[in-house]
Amino acid sequence: MRLNITILPGDGVGPEVTAEAVRVLCTVADAYGHEFAFDERPVGGAGIEQAGSPLPRATLDACLASDAVLLGAVGSSQYDGLAASLRPEAGLLALRSAAGAFANLRPVVCHEATAECSPLREEVVRGSDVLIVRELTGGLYFGEPRGTEEDGASAFNTMRYTDVEVERVARVAFEAARGRRNKLTSVDKANVLETSRLWREVVSRVAREYPEVAVEHMYVDACAMHLMTNPRGFDVVLTENLFGDILSDEAAVIAGSLGMLASASVGGHVDIYEPVHGSAPDIAGRDIANPLGAIASAALLLRHTARLEQEAQDVEAAVRGVLEAGYRTADLRGGKGRCIVGTAEMGALVSDAVAELADMRHAYHAV
Repeated sequence: MRLNITILPGDGVGPEVTAEAVRVLCTVADAYGHEFAFDERPVGGAGIEQAGSPLPRATLDACLASDAVLLGAVGSSQYDGLAASLRPEAGLLALRSAAGAFANLRPVVCHEATAECSPLREEVVRGSDVLIVRELTGGLYFGEPRGTEEDGASAFNTMRYTDVEVERVARVAFEAARGRRNKLTSVDKANVLETSRLWREVVSRVAREYPEVAVEHMYVDACAMHLMTNPRGFDVVLTENLFGDILSDEAAVIAGSLGMLASASVGGHVDIYEPVHGSAPDIAGRDIANPLGAIASAALLLRHTARLEQEAQDVEAAVRGVLEAGYRTADLRGGKGRCIVGTAEMGALVSDAVAELADMRHAYHAV
């Protein structure tokens, strides 16, 4: 298979973790006979520095012309004085909007080897496997009107959803639930917000087309609590943009670290893959960032865009194997006798494990 992938390393630790994800993709290509072409472009603060824009036109054109986008992270406090539309984060929002990728998939898995790394009790998190499906192109982040009053004493945002926007992301979530454990939790604030009442009405209507999926509706504040006290009670969590952003970051404690979480933004002209964590400028360049979220995002790219399920499973198995062997980055705490490694070494360990799995598979088929 040939795949054209635009690489957006971005800011802070973005270039470091993205380099390891690309390393793993190159290993997959070599081991399985695929051809992956990479085109690196600036975005976020890097885009501002190189082209005066958080999303340079050439970067956007390259993204829209590719099969998939692999992004690191954007953001830096040095741009806080700029208008919101000129900050690094504006480039990411503009990219999501232009790509039309309306469904953000954020899997949260507690690996057996890293249950000890969670601040929650091991017996609470062990075995947790949650998929958060976040609507990505509507709600407060994109609603109009928005702005700041001329006197600077007040500001406003608009939370807006249409039934079409809710229905299309709901279908993505129901299809995902049907391929998992047939349970879906729709999260809203229908006791207060009109948009949430529309959300609940549309999700309930779509649910009638999926009778095999058990559906529950939950207020966002209750969901935030139950995610921490009973994460194994969730399968697929469907929610809107702002709630999904917050809940998926909260859910990182289940996995042991924000650095473990991957995401896939799908449903539009081009799919975008990125780790959930931010740019973490305070640790940039120190070779201590966790690249596993970026590598897991590469696995999602293999699964959802390339449709290479075996290769995706091998990358995920390689990550599990490295963790089970006791290797950790500095953000993963807990346990004795663990080997703390840097960003590049962790990437190399996973890449070597992928190559070994591929060799074993090829040897088995050759017999």
